Amino acid sequence: MKFATLKNGHADGQLLVVSRDGRQAVAATGISPCLLDALQRWDAVRQPLQELSDALNAGRATGAFALDTTRCSAPLPRSPQWLDGSAFLNHGRLMDKAFDKPPPPLVDTVPLMYQGASDDFLGPHDDVPLPTEADGIDFEGEFGVVTDAVPMGVSPADALGCVRLVLQINDWSLRALGPHEMKAGFGFLQAKPSTAFAPLAVTPDELGDAWRDGRVQLQLHVQWNGQRFGEPNGGEMNFHFGQLIAHAARTRRLTAGCIVGSGTVSNVARRAGSACIAERRVIEKIDLGEIKTGFMHFGDRVRMQAKFDDGRDGPFGVIEQRVVAAL
Repeated sequence: MKFATLKNGHADGQLLVVSRDGRQAVAATGISPCLLDALQRWDAVRQPLQELSDALNAGRATGAFALDTTRCSAPLPRSPQWLDGSAFLNHGRLMDKAFDKPPPPLVDTVPLMYQGASDDFLGPHDDVPLPTEADGIDFEGEFGVVTDAVPMGVSPADALGCVRLVLQINDWSLRALGPHEMKAGFGFLQAKPSTAFAPLAVTPDELGDAWRDGRVQLQLHVQWNGQRFGEPNGGEMNFHFGQLIAHAARTRRLTAGCIVGSGTVSNVARRAGSACIAERRVIEKIDLGEIKTGFMHFGDRVRMQAKFDDGRDGPFGVIEQRVVAAL
């Protein structure tokens, strides 16, 4: 199944069931008012939602309409918790090499993760208001999952069974603010403004063979101001989503609707490009001896779309956003 959330003036929006081709939608009226409610009552609403999805794909759904994703918020406009990992070790290794610093302790065996703000997510086409270009504005393309309730101490294998939905994410970062916050020891706060999401949240079966080994085996195509930036593949995750969820739930339970992110998609092969500016900059430092690429300016645009290896569009739709000065 595929879901989207229509902006309707309410904090959680209106739940839509979306056709497999992403072109048609129908409101889940009478089943669940919003996606968070559906996740919290998943066992009760899963079958009615599936029947509505089947009817929509067969052309039998009453009230179906053409989906305009510019009217969509993030699939979950807010969430009980947003936990973002750093599951692509190549990304961190490049950073460490460029700045000649030792890797974090246990980085190869214990996932890195921070807890971000989950009360004000951005939609796929929302402008991104930020205070100043001097903060080092950067996009970060990644994948994520939405969980059912997760018990404390869950195993990685059992944690994969708690995945209800898969997402595509742009986790905005302010690179000039990150180093101080990391050195202070309390983690990111100001360096991580509101995160953005592609319009469609999908059940894992919608990915077919591209949902394998707890990883999203898709290329994430990224463009900056219309120019190719990279298309790294999500299959190179060193920690799969079951491991990330189990890490988050080691000492506490997670409630339904929590989002767990992969961190920046990063591939060892340079030809794949990058999913964030910071990574391109450190590659320039390593390969060329100097950093040539700056961060984003107001008015700049970024576009992200997951695609299958054969070039077909992925199931999440498109993130396309513009950075603007906050009023």
